[in-house]
Amino acid sequence: MAMPAAIGYSIVLLVVCLRPLKLPNLGVSFGDKVLHTLAYVVLAFLWYAAFIYQSKFNSRKALLWACVFSIFFGMVIEVFQEVFTTTRQADVMDVVANTVGVLFSAFLIMLKNRITS
Repeated sequence: MAMPAAIGYSIVLLVVCLRPLKLPNLGVSFGDKVLHTLAYVVLAFLWYAAFIYQSKFNSRKALLWACVFSIFFGMVIEVFQEVFTTTRQADVMDVVANTVGVLFSAFLIMLKNRITS
């Protein structure tokens, strides 16, 4: 179940990021970066779960692959926004926010693994 969830979430994230979108106002100028961070916390967690439950990866290797995949995926989406849309553009700060989300997810996973070990 983890792999279909990770793939499905990735597809939804890709589609949402390539369509014109009116984001909710979070009351701060960097609200879209908060949403990017939260989206990538979830993305990295889902890919970690997919790798840990669907493969022979140990926890560290699953976490590494989940982080690498999630960060790369975010960069690819930014390139796609620049190349394939007229309403969206690439933003290096989106990549930073995505990466922060991935690293926060990794921190939470490592903390959980340390507590349950």
